[in-house]
Amino acid sequence: MPSTVIASFTYNSQKQILQIRFVSGLLYNYIDVPEEVYKDMKQAFSKGIFFNEFIKDKYEFERV
Repeated sequence: MPSTVIASFTYNSQKQILQIRFVSGLLYNYIDVPEEVYKDMKQAFSKGIFFNEFIKDKYEFERV
């Protein structure tokens, strides 16, 4: 299902960086995210709800 908040996301398993591009155009790297979290996000019905519940305020991040 398309998200109203998240445009796209990718994962670098070697660096454990989850990169999220928001619908607003902003791009963020979330650092030290376990691969299992990425896999769970791929399976989540609502990417925005998953992000708010399991990623936001839980991982260090940087704006790209």
